[in-house]
Amino acid sequence: MRVNGTDIKLDEDINLYDFLVNNNYDITKIAVEHNSNIVPKIEYKNIMLNNNDTIEIVNFVGGG
Repeated sequence: MRVNGTDIKLDEDINLYDFLVNNNYDITKIAVEHNSNIVPKIEYKNIMLNNNDTIEIVNFVGGG
């Protein structure tokens, strides 16, 4: 699987939500694109990841 331009190998079936939590992403402060489609947060648990997927994770930051 490709995550933000880096290849990683999944060793087990995992949904997007669990992948994000296991990798310490703050679900409230990110947006995720899965295979070129923006994923609504409500769908994170329904997306099963595999080694052919590409995801992009964007962190929101505050500032002024």
